[in-house]
Amino acid sequence: MTGELHEECGVFGVWNVDNAANLAYYGLHALQHRGQEAAGIVCVDSDGTFTRTKGEGLVTEVFNQKNLSILNGRNSIAHVRYATAGGGGLDNVQPFLFHHHEGNFALCHNGNLVNSTALKRYLENRGTLFQSTSDSELLAHLIKVSHHRGDHRNFNEKYPMLATISSALNMLEGAFAFLVLTADAMYCMRDKYGLRPLSLGKLNDGWVVCSETCAMDTIGAEFVRDIEPGEVIVINNDGIYSSRYSGFHHHYMCAMEYVYFARPDSDIEDINVHAYRKQSGRILYHEAPVEADIVVGVPDSSLSAAMGYSEESGIPYEMGLIKNKYIGRTFIQPTQELREQGVRMKLSAVRTIVKGKRVIVIDDSIVRGTTSRRIVNLLREAGATEVHMRIASPPYAHPCYYGVDTATYEELISSRLSVEELRQKIGADSLHFLSIEGLYKSGNRCELCTACFSGNYPTSLYDNK
Repeated sequence: MTGELHEECGVFGVWNVDNAANLAYYGLHALQHRGQEAAGIVCVDSDGTFTRTKGEGLVTEVFNQKNLSILNGRNSIAHVRYATAGGGGLDNVQPFLFHHHEGNFALCHNGNLVNSTALKRYLENRGTLFQSTSDSELLAHLIKVSHHRGDHRNFNEKYPMLATISSALNMLEGAFAFLVLTADAMYCMRDKYGLRPLSLGKLNDGWVVCSETCAMDTIGAEFVRDIEPGEVIVINNDGIYSSRYSGFHHHYMCAMEYVYFARPDSDIEDINVHAYRKQSGRILYHEAPVEADIVVGVPDSSLSAAMGYSEESGIPYEMGLIKNKYIGRTFIQPTQELREQGVRMKLSAVRTIVKGKRVIVIDDSIVRGTTSRRIVNLLREAGATEVHMRIASPPYAHPCYYGVDTATYEELISSRLSVEELRQKIGADSLHFLSIEGLYKSGNRCELCTACFSGNYPTSLYDNK
């Protein structure tokens, strides 16, 4: 992408594995692309003692040998984040750790709850005090409310929190993948709409749960299956147990996971992300062919789509744009002027490759338009005779309320401009977007969340509109 969206958060958990904290560190490193503002790890040992290390910054900045060494135990959950609902600050860095006379537990979350305002009011009216401004904390308090309300009457000694967790989950609306760690078990759960990914893996005699399978590959775990929408998996020393907290469930996976967020070496719901993107490039060629000399992908998330467009069209794929990997992402810049400067530092055109050429540029999306305009200018300054922009997703024209930082129409250039007006604004010779049908065809999917493209939201939005 043009680098203009915050990623999702990433969650990672291990159960019954030696050096759990070290494995969590490597898992978070593999998920760093999903959140670059903060990171945290919680471990629990055989005595039921919880230890935690968290901080703001990249994984390599937050953790070191000293603070990892205090994290004891074979069971751990971990989190990388960017600020979704509630904003930033150390208080909002996960995992959260809760102390309670009935048993301590830790919690982390990927996603966003659309009924968080109503739930906070409900809980505050019952005396709840919040330690953060994050909507992720809501589940912990709802679990305790469910317990005191008597929802533990189906108490199972083997899985003591399952009944109250299931009751609490049925009060949540929106997108989530939650991990809850107790002294005796790890509870792993996914929203009933299937908006956020969560996968289960095996590592020797232990288990791994994470947002993306690339994190399993990093630590040598073997993928077992995806956790299903509306499912809670309980992992303890006896193995795993599956339960449904909701009979309603769909597979509305966020289309942007495939288009941009996930790493290309991850598999999400049995679809490899690289293969999906490559196929979207092939489909994009058939939807919007154009005569040209070379195909260029915008690094890094658009390279797979560019390869597919090149293969299908027969037009050579070239590395016409280079990314400086040591520059921070442009979306963290607070002003438009600084964002423009960030783009200039981040990308450069390969003059020898593009000079005198008709160039097709493949990007995965256009959000604010800042980088697209700069890319076209870069290529023209490097001598490209024509610049044709092809986008491997539909126009991003509607805000996302499920964990992406596009909460207003004003931020989205495609909500204000037609395709032709946008083409003129970015200065391209032509501009075409992949169709919504192309999104589905790219992964042979029947269901996806395409709300940011279509405006069709799979959940009620409550007071977020």
